[in-house]
Amino acid sequence: MAARSFSSASTTTILLRSGRWRRTMRAAAFPFRVSCSAAAGGTVVIGLAADSGCGKTTFVRRLTSVLGAGTAVAAAPPWGGNPGSNTLLGDAATVICLDDYHSLDRAGRKERGVTALDPRANDFDLMYRQLKAIKEGRAVAKPIYNHATGLLDPPELITPPKILVVEGLHPMYDERVRGLLDFSIYLDISSDIKFAWKIQRDMAERGHSLESIKASIEARKPDFDAYIDPQKQYADAVIEVLPTRLIAAADDDGDEGKVLRVKLIMKEGVEHFAPAYLFDEGSTISWIPCGRKLSCSYPGIKFSYFPDTYFGHEVSVLEMDGKFDKLDELIYVESHLSNLSTKYYGEVTQQMLKHADFPGSNNGTGLFQTIVGLKIRDLYEQVVAERAASPPALAAVA
Repeated sequence: MAARSFSSASTTTILLRSGRWRRTMRAAAFPFRVSCSAAAGGTVVIGLAADSGCGKTTFVRRLTSVLGAGTAVAAAPPWGGNPGSNTLLGDAATVICLDDYHSLDRAGRKERGVTALDPRANDFDLMYRQLKAIKEGRAVAKPIYNHATGLLDPPELITPPKILVVEGLHPMYDERVRGLLDFSIYLDISSDIKFAWKIQRDMAERGHSLESIKASIEARKPDFDAYIDPQKQYADAVIEVLPTRLIAAADDDGDEGKVLRVKLIMKEGVEHFAPAYLFDEGSTISWIPCGRKLSCSYPGIKFSYFPDTYFGHEVSVLEMDGKFDKLDELIYVESHLSNLSTKYYGEVTQQMLKHADFPGSNNGTGLFQTIVGLKIRDLYEQVVAERAASPPALAAVA
């Protein structure tokens, strides 16, 4: 593989420890593009947790679009590196998949009788050390889990970006890793919806049989309940996807996922994060906007907004039940929402239209993913401004 030169002349020494081996490498030995330079004061770290097949990839695509708005470059895998890399590099953000911290390959998990959801199949010590290093401005040699082969590939260089998004099964499981996150999101998909989505993805994209998908879900469920689902209690924002309440169960045609009820649960009191609201902050609102300004075919659309508690925390909740007929009419709904962290009127609608082909673009999943993306951009800008206003103190001169 031909080496690719770096724009920086740095010869940073990268240290990688895993299991019983230790290796020292020069940054210039890694033949692929490095990520963007971190902002002064360190990298902002965002955690995204969800089970397999719950929309992490779509959320990341929306988020990197918001963070890179106005540029022609979309987030893409590193240039010239391992084609099995799970990393995405954007103008402002680097996205790494926490599957890369599996301590056991596929054969090893099968031999020990554990799933990838089991903490014993993951190296949290290495995960913590490397995420901490990146946040502090140091490059790391991150391992790669190859989803095609099920093997652990040689590592790749990750240099500190402005924003680091860590997505996967366990970003909030380990207390040390959780403490590094500046903001965290959990995608909470109900069992019926998750099953329908996973069938659609795994049968269409991965060639799996219906029977194998069912067996996989059942095998994973105990570990999901034990190790993945409890992480939502730590999230700053939760996007919860549920069956609709607009159609009676007796009238449902059995196609779960066609009409969805989606809740955006936003924790109060999070630094640099102000929850979005509908009409009047702190009130309890029920709104059916269908009429002259919003087209609504059966079963219609209903929005709700209300205060609540979630795992003992005060939260604000936005809820959308139903789907949009005409996405450009979303501007009417957007005009009644506040605290969206948009930079101009209609930015939410523009982002949704820009990615109208993404899953969930006609319902609350796409809408709330976009809103959370805008809030993360705003959080990053607040952190940068705060750091710029309070530069580190210079060492005293004797």
